[in-house]
Formats: sequence, structure tokens, C-alpha cells
Amino acid sequence: MYEKELNLLKAKGRLREKKLYQNVIDLASNDYLGLAEDEEILNKAYLKAKELKLHGSKASLLVNGYNLAHKMLEEKLKKLNNFEEALIVGSGFLANMALFELGRKGDLFLVDSEYHASGIVGAKLTKAEVRFFNHNDLEDLKQKSKDYKKFKRVFVVVEGIYSMGGDKVKEEITNFAYDIGYLIIDEAHSVGVRGKNLMGISDEYNLNPKKTIKMGTLGKALGSYGAYILANKEIIEFLINRAKSVIYTTALSPMDTLLGFYALEKIENNLNEFKEKINLRLRLNSDSLIKIIPTKDVVKKQKELLKENILVGAIRPPTTKEEIIRVIMRVNIDFELTKNIIKRLSK
Repeated sequence: MYEKELNLLKAKGRLREKKLYQNVIDLASNDYLGLAEDEEILNKAYLKAKELKLHGSKASLLVNGYNLAHKMLEEKLKKLNNFEEALIVGSGFLANMALFELGRKGDLFLVDSEYHASGIVGAKLTKAEVRFFNHNDLEDLKQKSKDYKKFKRVFVVVEGIYSMGGDKVKEEITNFAYDIGYLIIDEAHSVGVRGKNLMGISDEYNLNPKKTIKMGTLGKALGSYGAYILANKEIIEFLINRAKSVIYTTALSPMDTLLGFYALEKIENNLNEFKEKINLRLRLNSDSLIKIIPTKDVVKKQKELLKENILVGAIRPPTTKEEIIRVIMRVNIDFELTKNIIKRLSK
């Protein structure tokens, strides 16, 4: 039924496959702090789930899927990020879909051109007008928003750290967003990496929690699965009542939620140690722990490293415009090894 299209992808070297990687030095995953492999966090989450007699999701968040684990995590997130209200969501993709439901007829979204694919899908479904501005380009954003006063609500949509570029959003763009409306910031790749308390760009730039809608994930630096949205009470209440990806989907499992909770606790209790390891790696890449190396034959180079049990990301179009090797400088992987791999790939 799709043989012709699949064969075409294969001929172009763009056919995606599921692969099982075992016993490798992992420089490809988004587990920045190594918390997905932390046994202490796993044991704490397991014991708490057992105590609460909870491990399965059971239902939608708004039927009876909301549980004590969700409340624990929401309270922790509100405290650490200084936001009024929080909402736990099943995944970052679902969270981005929900955020674009904030737009109604007569509203405007101004979206960075390199925003995550889940947001691009959400942008196609919203009733609001959507305009894309050139990546991290304040002047183009100003040009695209000249008539902002004719709209009821205006949202500037950015990522804290861009997953396929490794660069962070410019502070001047977040400041400008407040001049014309609200800021929506996807912090999937900046939480656990940036900021005084490692809570992301909202922490580093001291963003206004009253005019910011923050999305973060549990599946990157927090080593679990799922996502959350932080905002003022009115916005969270609106999402609970209107966002289809919140209403019509099963709640995040208590176990995933507790893994995220104890990961945050570990970051809190070991803040300086984590920051020291992160800052060491930021010498190689000032904005993030994502090192992007533009090159050709990325799959071939990935396979060559796999012979040494080293895994890096081989990213190809259409995910990116050009082929790149993506190295995640995880803090639980030897720094000298990481540095040498980057040096080899950069030749």
C-alpha cells in the first residue's frame, strides 16, 4: 500500500527504523543529567507508588485519573518555578497541542520558525491566526507583529533551547513578547541545564510568571516521561476546560509522575554538583548540552562510532535542513571522552 513511498525514502537514505541499542556509551539521548539511570530515584518512586497504592493511570485526568502523585509534582513545580498553577500532561507533544488551544478567533500566535514539530501541528489546528518569524530574529518578529493591536490576545511562541540547533532563545525576544502580549516557552531542553536553580530559561532570564506560559517535559533532564504546563490560574483553568489533549486522553501514570518528582528533588539537593558538571561542558558549547556538528554521511559516521560502542545522533532532512551529528554532552559520561568524540567528528 505504501511500498513506493517507502522505497523512495530508502533510496534517499531517509528511511527511519526502530533500533535497539544496548551496552553503548550513550551520547544521543536527552537524558542530560543521567537521571533515567538513577537507581535511587527509581527506588523512591517505586516505594512511594506502593505506599499510595497507585501505579496505573486508570482514567482521564478529569474523570478520576488525577491522583496524589500528580498533586505532589504540581506543588513541587509551582514552588521551584514560582508559578501560580501547574497542570500535568501526558507528553510534550500533547502539551504543545494544548497550548495552541489557548488561541481563539481574533487571536494571534507568532511562532519561531524552528519551533518543535508538535507545535507546528498544533498551529494547524488553532482557530487563531498563526505567523512564523525567522529563527531568533527580533527584527523579523517586530515586522510580523506590527498590527498586533488589532488582535484580542497575542502569544509569542519560542523554545528555551532549540533541540536541533542547541541555541537558546534571545532574551530580547522574551522581553518583546511582554510588550505585545504573552510568552509561550517550550523548556523541554532547558530545564535541568540552564538557570540559577536549573529550572531553565525562565529561571535564567527571570521571566514574568504572570505573562509567561511555560511547558516542560519529564522525559529529558528529569529522566522520566510526561510533561507539564505552568501559568496563572486562569490559563490553567481554561486548558483544563478546553484543551482536548488534556480532556480526552488518559492521565500520566503515577510512576512516571513520581520519577519526575524525585528527579526534581535530586536536582534541588545536588544543585552545585550538577551545575559544576554542566558548566564544564558548556565550555564546548555555550548555550546548551546539545553539540551540533554539520557534516555529511551522518549515518555512516554513526555506524563507525557504534563499532566502538559509542552512540551519537544522526539527524537528516526533513528534521533539519542539512545533515547533522547531534552529540548530547551528558553529565554522567566522562567529559574527556565526550570532548574527544566531538573533536573527531568535527574534523
